[in-house]
Amino acid sequence: QVQLVESGGGLVQPGGSLRLSCAASESIFSFNAMGWYRQAPGKERELVAAITSGGSTDYVDSVKGRFTISRETAKNTVYLQMNSLKPEDTAVYYCITLKDNGSYWGQGTQVTVSS
Repeated sequence: QVQLVESGGGLVQPGGSLRLSCAASESIFSFNAMGWYRQAPGKERELVAAITSGGSTDYVDSVKGRFTISRETAKNTVYLQMNSLKPEDTAVYYCITLKDNGSYWGQGTQVTVSS
């Protein structure tokens, strides 16, 4: 059972930045991919960014050029750097990992973009 612990959420003004972290309980080399989803009130959960075991990345169109997903294998951690934040980025952000035996989710971290 993989444990994922997110951190780094909070309240930020429009145009500001936050960096989310997702620490895994085992080596991220064992994962096929890792990613970040978000869910805003009244909306469906959407995939924001993903990174494969080979290092390829992908983003939803609404965050391209503003968000960057990266990983630090020595710390078994994946990051989501979020710049130029907008009110519509407000949501609970969840870390997810995909393994051969299934997917695993973190508990979520709240990001609120408001003046």
